[in-house]
Amino acid sequence: WGGAWQSLKRKRLAMVSLLIIILFSVTAFYGEIVYWRYHISDLSVPSAMEPVRKLAAYILVTDAVDGKTAPYDVQSLDKQYQPPNRDNIMGTDGLGRDVAQRLFQGARIAFQVGIMTSLIAIPLAVFLGCLAGYFGGRVDDLIVWLYSTVASMPGILFIISIAMIVGRGLTGVYLGIGLTTWTHLCRLIRGEVLKHKGQTYVRAAKALGLGDFRILFRHILPNILHIIIINFSLRFPSAVSTEVILSYLGIGAQSEPSWGVMINNARFRLWHGVWWEMTFTTLAIFLIVLAFNIFGDALRDALDPRLRSQS
Repeated sequence: WGGAWQSLKRKRLAMVSLLIIILFSVTAFYGEIVYWRYHISDLSVPSAMEPVRKLAAYILVTDAVDGKTAPYDVQSLDKQYQPPNRDNIMGTDGLGRDVAQRLFQGARIAFQVGIMTSLIAIPLAVFLGCLAGYFGGRVDDLIVWLYSTVASMPGILFIISIAMIVGRGLTGVYLGIGLTTWTHLCRLIRGEVLKHKGQTYVRAAKALGLGDFRILFRHILPNILHIIIINFSLRFPSAVSTEVILSYLGIGAQSEPSWGVMINNARFRLWHGVWWEMTFTTLAIFLIVLAFNIFGDALRDALDPRLRSQS
């Protein structure tokens, strides 16, 4: 792991991407729990600290006592459709709410979707892939048939079907994406286990009388852990993009400021010159998806022994 980290640090673009991911994470999970009593835009700070003050003004805005955001997420009809200005650096929407604050709240939903769908898909894929690769025979045939069947279905339609059965909201999104995106990792895990089960350390473990499941999950699985980590980093942006599409279609989160909901609301006002909500939301999606893809590719190069030896 130390060598992988050193390899990763040498790639500046990957480090920039990691910084973007960390910034989005901080604004998503901590920006709404900090108690902030002052209208920070009125504070007087040195010119060198002005960027920090502006960033803090749009992150530390939630009253932790009553759970209400102040002053940037309240509805203020006298501030409808204001373009970016000193108090609202990304403008306001049709209800006078600050676009930047809603953007950070949307980031929280995006990260929730990425994490929750991974918690569903990755354990399922790892468990089934390990069973198929290690035991073979009818177990392998059944699991291969299962993931081949799921993978052959139109992904977005399958996700929409599951989400509609469960009901509109994030729970349906979690299950829909999680239950339809495990097949690729399952196939990878199966192939790796097939290669490892013939290795010397596995034969030695069998000679010592260790059980199959102990060999599989205590000895083989740690040797393919890098594949799981790489898959998580690369599947995260796909889950975020899918959630945006579902929310845009009215199936995902509707009562919360999801990025898909924001885009859906902004498209009606775009032709009337209200460009800022659509622009900044699209830019946020572009940045987080690009950052995860770049960092995921660099992580794959650093963790995969074959790619690391080539480099």
